[in-house]
Amino acid sequence: MREAHCRCGSVTARAEGNPVRVSICHCDACKRRTGSAFSHNSTWPDDAVEVEGETRRWTRIAESGGEVSYDFCPTCGSTIAYRLDARPGMVTIAVGAFADPAFPVPHAEIYAEQAPAWLGRLLDEAAQE
Repeated sequence: MREAHCRCGSVTARAEGNPVRVSICHCDACKRRTGSAFSHNSTWPDDAVEVEGETRRWTRIAESGGEVSYDFCPTCGSTIAYRLDARPGMVTIAVGAFADPAFPVPHAEIYAEQAPAWLGRLLDEAAQE
């Protein structure tokens, strides 16, 4: 069982087993959600995740034209989970919310063409050290 928390600790997501997908995404919406150069995400079957605590939901239309619904903590604003109508029965949780340095390595990269140019160079340099 893995536990993810919002920043203030009011909302907890418990995920059983292993994620079906671990990815990073460079789309503008994910960059804005995380405040970073990309997002680091884990996707799970809905029935493997339990969320405790009060959340609010915000829904937007994705670049694909489908809906994305975000569940977030009303106190600290952290997104605890989100769902895409393009992936029914699945829920995505930010890997950072687990605060687990041993989390599985990403195996998918989304919107790589929108990644900052320096990111590839930085990763290549780190691999050479």
